[in-house]
Amino acid sequence: MSEIVNITEAAAFHIKEMMKHNEEEGSFLRVAVKGGGCSGLSYGMGFEQNSDEQDAILSQHGINILVNKDDAPILNGTVIDYKESMMGGGFTIDNPNAIASCGCGSSFKTAVNAGTPEEC
Repeated sequence: MSEIVNITEAAAFHIKEMMKHNEEEGSFLRVAVKGGGCSGLSYGMGFEQNSDEQDAILSQHGINILVNKDDAPILNGTVIDYKESMMGGGFTIDNPNAIASCGCGSSFKTAVNAGTPEEC
């Protein structure tokens, strides 16, 4: 059974390093969806100290993850990874629910949620 969000070991390593660097150890990692971008929806990630009743709480690789219950259907089965290349590294997000994304890959839409598209 897949989680709402799955974080790979490589991504977890870099998230923990960021937590340490930013003195956020013990914080939650918030994974969110917000309206905007060329295709209508975009991802957000950040650290938070507290959860609330609207949050699903997951735990993977020693990281506690928050996903708002309204975002859960949009993110269900999403994999967050960290990739290295000759040009550098960065997080990648593979969302099986995304049916279209913009050319730069920073926004998307699903079959049931088009979000609020903006001009690029």
